[in-house]
Amino acid sequence: MATGETGFDDVSFDLISVQYHSLKAGHDYGQYVRDADNAGRSDIADFFRKVMKEDSERAEQCHKFLKELSGSSESGPAVT
Repeated sequence: MATGETGFDDVSFDLISVQYHSLKAGHDYGQYVRDADNAGRSDIADFFRKVMKEDSERAEQCHKFLKELSGSSESGPAVT
C-alpha cells in the first residue's frame, strides 16, 4: 500500500511490515512443503522451498536496512 493510501510516511514501519510478512509467510511455507512432499510432488515442494528462501532473504535485507536506519533522521517515528 502506498504511503498516500495510509497517510503514514515511515520507511522503518514499511520495512518492519515487509519483514514481518516475509517471516510469517516463511513459517506457513513449511506446511506447504510438507503437503507437497506428502503428495509426492517434489517439484512443487522445491518451488515452495525456493519461495521460502526468497522470503527469508527479503526479511534479512529488511533487518539490515533497519539496522542502518536505526537512530538516523531517515528512520521515521517507528524507531526514533
